[in-house]
Amino acid sequence: MMEESGVESTPPGTPPSDSSAASSLAVSVSLASPRPPPTNISQGPPPIASSLTLSPMRASLPGPPITNYARPAAPAFTVHGATGTEHSATPGLISGPTSESASLPGSAITFPEEPEDLCGSHAPHAGMGQSSLWGFFKGVAEKPLVKTVLDKTKHSVESMITTLDPGMAPYIRSGGDVDIVVTSNKEVKVYAVRDAFQEVFGCATVNGELAESNIAPQPVGYAAGLKGAQERIASLRRSGVIHEKQVAVSIESFIAELLPDRWFDIGCLILEDPSLGLQLEVFTQATPLPLHFVQQAQGETPPNYGLRWSGLATTIGEVLERSLPHTTRTDWHVSLTGLSRRHMVHSAAKVLAGLYKQRLMARGS
Repeated sequence: MMEESGVESTPPGTPPSDSSAASSLAVSVSLASPRPPPTNISQGPPPIASSLTLSPMRASLPGPPITNYARPAAPAFTVHGATGTEHSATPGLISGPTSESASLPGSAITFPEEPEDLCGSHAPHAGMGQSSLWGFFKGVAEKPLVKTVLDKTKHSVESMITTLDPGMAPYIRSGGDVDIVVTSNKEVKVYAVRDAFQEVFGCATVNGELAESNIAPQPVGYAAGLKGAQERIASLRRSGVIHEKQVAVSIESFIAELLPDRWFDIGCLILEDPSLGLQLEVFTQATPLPLHFVQQAQGETPPNYGLRWSGLATTIGEVLERSLPHTTRTDWHVSLTGLSRRHMVHSAAKVLAGLYKQRLMARGS
């Protein structure tokens, strides 16, 4: 029976043989120095973990002989590390990388193996690829509420930049398909038209060119105001400053007697687009004028004035500049009404831009 169990007993006090000491030393070295995991895991199929075979050794403890001794099976489980190496929890057993758990006697607890994720697919929100992530942001940005917030933010940033440096306004919103030439180099007109078209179209290129009206300096009546605006555009085309198909906006101020002895200053704005055969006209709000200022301008115009058919030789602005302190001939509207001429021109130009945009959309549909 003792020979069948593979365990050999010796009487107490008998010193161990040399072979037994060598076996114990081999077991100790084997347990203390586990084999390192294989460095190349890509060559060949993964090896199956092999158990360590213990050499028979003699019991050296005093006492009665131990018979029918059998080593109990220890539970074992394998853990898959981040580097693909399996580590066995059974003492003295080291297993290499394998796709299956080691076959050991007894009950085994195994964890399912997952392929190594080199792209970080297990990170939060990593289920979405790059295209899906971009699609997510694009979908959010297209929502009406988010779009409104983004537009307001963009407008606020642009307003802050243009407030700190007004000269940046033409560069921020310049571009697009709309190219406008204003028949004037005065900022009060050019800036008003530029702001209006950029607000309506988003981006627009608006520049100013000095042009002559070839009528009286102070036009009188609607017909004279419209004629002066048209002549400014025609003079730029004749001189070659703008080409024949260039879209142009012209502004001409005039006075008119809308009621008996009630005179008003009005601005005429026209837009010409020769490529479409289009001409649009709008007018600014009427600004009331004191009668004696109009009479003074009339008195300074000679009876034989050559352009008397179109208006007066002296402008209302010149009269107000001499009569009212802190008043300029280019923007006397602030002194009389508290509202600048630029604001009045801007309001009318925005209406003009809106009409032009509708015509373009109608022709494109």
